[in-house]
Amino acid sequence: MDVKQWLGEDNQIGIDIWHKKYQQNNETFDQWLNRVSGGNNKVKDLILEKKFIFGGRILSNRGLHRHGQKITYSNCYVITPPEDNIESIFECASKLARTFSYGGGCGIDISNLAPRGAVVNNTAKNTTGSVSFMDLYNLVTGLIGQNGRRGALMISIACDHPDLEEFIEIKSDLDKITKANISIRITDQFMNAVVENKDFELIFKRDETGEVIKKTVNATDLFRKICEMNWNYAEPGMLFWDTIEYWNLLNRDPEFSYAGTNPCAEEPLPAGGSCLLGSLNLAAFVKPDKTFDTEGFRKAVDTAVRALNEVLDEGLELHPLQEQRDSVRDWRQIGLGIFGLADMFIKMGVKYGCETSKRISLNIGDLLINQALRSSARLAKEQGIYPKYKEKAIFESDFFQRNARVETKEAVEKYGLRNSQLLTIAPTGTISTMLGVSGGIEPIFANYYTRKTESLHGEEREYKVYTPIVKTYMEENNITDDKDLPPYFVTSSEIPFMDRIDIQDMWQQHIDASISSTINLPNYATVDDVMNLYLYAWHSGLKGVTIFRDGCARSGILTTDNKAKENDIPIPEKKELKRGEVVKAASNSIGRKRTLQTGCGTLHCEAFFDPFTGDLLETYLSKGSSGGCNNFMIGLSRLISLSARAGVSVYDIVDQLQSCGTCPSYAVRRATKKDTSPGSSCPVAVGNALIDMYEEFKVGVDSVAEFLVQHDATKEDVTVIPRIPVIDGGTVLLSNFTVCPECGSPLVFEGGCNTCKNCGYSKCD
Repeated sequence: MDVKQWLGEDNQIGIDIWHKKYQQNNETFDQWLNRVSGGNNKVKDLILEKKFIFGGRILSNRGLHRHGQKITYSNCYVITPPEDNIESIFECASKLARTFSYGGGCGIDISNLAPRGAVVNNTAKNTTGSVSFMDLYNLVTGLIGQNGRRGALMISIACDHPDLEEFIEIKSDLDKITKANISIRITDQFMNAVVENKDFELIFKRDETGEVIKKTVNATDLFRKICEMNWNYAEPGMLFWDTIEYWNLLNRDPEFSYAGTNPCAEEPLPAGGSCLLGSLNLAAFVKPDKTFDTEGFRKAVDTAVRALNEVLDEGLELHPLQEQRDSVRDWRQIGLGIFGLADMFIKMGVKYGCETSKRISLNIGDLLINQALRSSARLAKEQGIYPKYKEKAIFESDFFQRNARVETKEAVEKYGLRNSQLLTIAPTGTISTMLGVSGGIEPIFANYYTRKTESLHGEEREYKVYTPIVKTYMEENNITDDKDLPPYFVTSSEIPFMDRIDIQDMWQQHIDASISSTINLPNYATVDDVMNLYLYAWHSGLKGVTIFRDGCARSGILTTDNKAKENDIPIPEKKELKRGEVVKAASNSIGRKRTLQTGCGTLHCEAFFDPFTGDLLETYLSKGSSGGCNNFMIGLSRLISLSARAGVSVYDIVDQLQSCGTCPSYAVRRATKKDTSPGSSCPVAVGNALIDMYEEFKVGVDSVAEFLVQHDATKEDVTVIPRIPVIDGGTVLLSNFTVCPECGSPLVFEGGCNTCKNCGYSKCD
């Protein structure tokens, strides 16, 4: 077999990923398969069937040490947190450098470092604080190359550290800490104070001098500040630390403690800890009758647990640092997870986020953890328990008590465990793209992506590239338009945010490590939306979740607009209006239309936008053949248009519209016919439609300069602006500003990673 036969002749992106990332020295596919499987025929079969795949480090690095290469099989490590002295701080930097050089990502926690202003007994007199040393670790991450890329780093801090506010704001400067993700270790005490709107004490005691630094803050205000930064910069993230420390197999082991998490936060680990990753493709276990192959899955879990233990043993001496070799030997963490969840639901005819999908997630999760525990117990029988194993601690852990079935408990009681940590759900961005399925527990981001190609006539044209599961379904069912897909084909933008969290909750109940997952919010989402999501995630028992708002400031970090600047294309500048000044709507305004279902009939909503700036200029509202007051709609549309042409932001206009209350007829129709457009009344529905059209149109407008350059346009050619490519609603790739550094295509932010659906680039893999 060759790679084209394995991945499919038309899966060019998957083939390219395999050649670029995982093939070594022009080896054949069969040679590669033998190398990464370690000769294990059961593992080979699972890989060939696309039911299981190792993490990226194993796929690329396994066996290469025999050729003298200094590499690791582990995707991630947590470095021993630096102590509050200069020697330890720089020793930590050295450990980072060495680990990065072997190909591992790292997490470090800076909570032990004294806050800004603390007294120090040297010429400085006062320390610059814990946050100042983030620059050092960021610099190291950027300096050490990993086969053409840079290392991945997570920096965390405790929520009661006096430098917390400075830490929260560090990413507001887009030129600082560009090589690391940052997260806050949030405690239940802090979250309870948030809910109760109480004060919260930030405190640090410096052992060397006995100095105690305290600061009292309002927890709710500080929480809002965190969420404001997350809303605009997608960071800092929140690690619900009490849940992390509680919901695992080792929370009753007095010898064990977590020191931090890996860069994507799905792996809480002890000091020096590392984890080997591998994932099961749930979509490959759906049988033709749309049921789940329970027995086949159970056997695959057993094979995968054994395979990861084989890799652990083989790679034990390949870890860069002694503290890592010691930790891996003592605790033997592995990270078996899943991907293809969204594809599985589609194959089963189940809508992502519905009650059935939640029940299915619970059932498969239960099967996964129990089989993994039993497989680890059988390995313990054959090869011995992990060195730090304590039966009493395992059996007393709430995670084990609530998850282990009777037969599982009997096996563990009889043989012990080979591993202290078993399950995690990683982003799987690159491997899922290679295999053509959805990543991790993420929903499908879009049914299709828009790509460009040069036609035979030398013109650049757009075409749709359907997500593999969508393409397969359309071909098998003779569907030519994706609008005719059944209702269980839902994308991330169509799934209620709380349902997304509920699905993650279903899986987290059975995962002893954590889950890397991203909730993508539309640009018009508010800070309150972010606050409510994090509160709901905490109440639901999640260990963490990433929230990314489309078009936030972080989206612009990878902007590449030099081309437009160099060609000096004259794009009209947006004029600042004086108070009372109202502009006219240009004759070349471009329109969008939505038909809304309200409480008393249909409502047609048209919006017209400036072709250069994307600003809203005019709206027209008219009722359908039945229901509603047409004069009221005309008056509302005139006032919206006047406000827009007076320079009022579309977001401010919509904010006023969405402040309207609930319409009784709207509520009745929603309850009885369940077909109303999003909203609680006509003004709210109009506001939602305006934002939807504005966001859709902006995707094209943001490409104006690049479009003109590509078509060798001049100032006189501005009439071609209506031909600017506009991606249909529901398929926008987050932001036109976030582009792949390898191929220039838009990036999707999911599972804590920037991933390119065009070439397979992933920041995290």
